[in-house]
Amino acid sequence: MTQSSVPFLPFVRPDIDEETIRGVADVLRSGWITTGPQNQAFEAALSEFCGGRPVRTFNSGTATLEVGLRIAGVGPGDEVITTPASWVATANVILETGATPVFVDIDPRTRNIDLNLVEQAITPRTKAMIPVYLAGLPVDMDRLYAIAREHKLRVIEDAAQAVGSTWKGERIGKLGDIVSFSFHANKNLTSIEGGALVLNNEEEAALAQKYRLQGITRTGFDGMDCDVLGGKYNLTDVAARVGLGQLPRLEGFNAQRRKLARAYFAGLAGGVAEKLGIGLPLADFENSNWHMFQITLPLEKLSVDRAGFMGALKERGIGSGVHYPAIHLFSLYRARGFREGMFPHAERFGATTVTLPLFTQMNEGDVARVCRAVNEICEQYGR
Repeated sequence: MTQSSVPFLPFVRPDIDEETIRGVADVLRSGWITTGPQNQAFEAALSEFCGGRPVRTFNSGTATLEVGLRIAGVGPGDEVITTPASWVATANVILETGATPVFVDIDPRTRNIDLNLVEQAITPRTKAMIPVYLAGLPVDMDRLYAIAREHKLRVIEDAAQAVGSTWKGERIGKLGDIVSFSFHANKNLTSIEGGALVLNNEEEAALAQKYRLQGITRTGFDGMDCDVLGGKYNLTDVAARVGLGQLPRLEGFNAQRRKLARAYFAGLAGGVAEKLGIGLPLADFENSNWHMFQITLPLEKLSVDRAGFMGALKERGIGSGVHYPAIHLFSLYRARGFREGMFPHAERFGATTVTLPLFTQMNEGDVARVCRAVNEICEQYGR
């Protein structure tokens, strides 16, 4: 088989079944396509998934983070501790509230915020923390919440990538403070675009609803008031119906991802890439949902840069991604005084990481193909 005849393998592809597609068509025919009964059913299903906690859906995982901060009372003059190794939205939402992001470097083993460094970053202005569960791997939840309790901090968990992940056998979302999920098209569970906020009580849920739709509260047939400054963040029923079709399949999705991740570890073991020093994620098959499989390149031992490496994968019919450049090195954050050398582990990770294909329709043969390609490229460009 020639290279050109091999189907292109993207780094991600959503898995939406025919029953869900038919369900979306039914919603479109119903005439009620924006927020309505499907959304209510999706929220109820997510609440059950999260142990009965109140859940409100939104049109993105960015909106959920911002609203979570506002519910926690974060605003101008406050500081919020987070990681520079995340999608830039994690820090942007802090700026949106008028607060100041305070970055803490990552643990190079887990690639998550280093909880051993967090307490050094706490000041009298610190109001909250946003830990990020990169690629679906949670931080040490016991340690996280011990710090939060000791310093009286709110926690808004950026669990955008961690739906179905666990900590000591309990699902992320069942415990803790405010939890934010994303249902973007590349997530383990998708509603095309969307997200959900897991809250502590009905009072917070009511406030989330206000923030979701212009701060409006309706009473009776014609009563309406606006007492907070909200936005336009509601989830459509079309999107909610996709989410409803995905949720019962999530356990199977994550089981397949774990199987594929194991195949990656086996396929890269002992090869040229490993001998050159390619970096692999922490092999946690107890807590992670394996949202992504990210390697780091030993660029000092390669005669090709990351873009060239990714181009060589593409030439072999394999897609890849970069998740994520260090946030503090973007121009928006450099203008606020951040610079190279402040968070070296996050900077090295951000400069060398490559996300390999991982989605549920893949099989172990696909993984073997990717591993062969990685080893071939390392052999070609190794020095």
